[in-house]
Amino acid sequence: MRTADVVLIGGGIVGSSIAYHLVAAGCKNVLVIERETAQGKGSTGKSMGGVRAQFSTPVNIQMSLYSIPFYASFEERLGYPCDYRPQGYLFCAANEKHLAYLRANYEKQVAMGLKNVRLVASDEIRGWFPQLRGDDIVGGSFCSTDGFVDPYSAMIGFMTWASDRGATLWKNADVTGITNKNGSFEVATTRGAVSTRTVVNCAGAWASTIAKMAGIDLPVEPLRRMLVPTEPFDQFPHTAPMIIDMSTGFHFRPESRGFLLAWNDPEETPGYKTDFEASFIEKILTRAADRVPVFENVAVNPKRAWAGLYEMTPDHHPILGESPEVPGFFFANGFSGHGVMHSPATGKILSDLILTGKTDLIDASLLNFSRFAEGRTIHETAVL
Repeated sequence: MRTADVVLIGGGIVGSSIAYHLVAAGCKNVLVIERETAQGKGSTGKSMGGVRAQFSTPVNIQMSLYSIPFYASFEERLGYPCDYRPQGYLFCAANEKHLAYLRANYEKQVAMGLKNVRLVASDEIRGWFPQLRGDDIVGGSFCSTDGFVDPYSAMIGFMTWASDRGATLWKNADVTGITNKNGSFEVATTRGAVSTRTVVNCAGAWASTIAKMAGIDLPVEPLRRMLVPTEPFDQFPHTAPMIIDMSTGFHFRPESRGFLLAWNDPEETPGYKTDFEASFIEKILTRAADRVPVFENVAVNPKRAWAGLYEMTPDHHPILGESPEVPGFFFANGFSGHGVMHSPATGKILSDLILTGKTDLIDASLLNFSRFAEGRTIHETAVL
């Protein structure tokens, strides 16, 4: 039987980053198990690729303060591109309540050491983007180091670097069972069994299925999110940041010669729905044209739109660290839409916890599994 020091279940961007951080810290005998024939067929390849530090909770801000500079120096560190583009995130407040919320978040972000965030006046936003309908915009917040990455490239960069230095990636390998005997796990897969002392669940939206194999009830459920790319469109600047309309939650960013449109449909219900619903196009274009009148003329090909899955937890924060019930079984789950942007920090945190039992990147107890049973949930309200 094959043995490994650490077995990572799931070869998306989170598993790939953990593999990279483990190998970089000297733990080479790492096995990544991916059920698909290629990496990135789960949520990674369907992500919008946004990265931001403009969050409302200190722990999310801290994870971004590690992750974004990591992406900025990704190519230098790993020798592979991740296409980090610091075009910023611009939150547009449409009433005083939104503005007060942004101000409170801004104060937290600055206190945590975020340097490039600032509050912007409504006139300034209208000056930057006269194409926006600005009659109800009362102000906003902007961070110039926020922006976008290419999730697929980042994932491949992490995994290739790790594989070149000792890690192994099994593709087309389904995990079929996990047994735990005397502090050692046997992971059964369609490519044979593996013996290890450490298993990490990085299975994204399928995390609860893997946890169940180890006898754990994990509160992570899939929620469909749909994205609509436009055809080439030149009536809005392609230097624009990710722009968030706080009145509806509609947000968009430049993508190749067009734009990528996103909106969180409040009527969406949990489940493994990965098909794109054609009726969503009208819903999102109505909100797009309302905030950006020139988008009334934008062309959309429904065949190019897609759906992916968020992995939601009850408090919209990830579950990171070792299981209190099953020692040696670690979680890297439930990113609630922030898996790509926080994958560098997640890799570092999990690698630290696995190899040394502690991490100084965050207070790891804030995101541990026990918080649900102990009533210590922390709600992230800045979820897009």
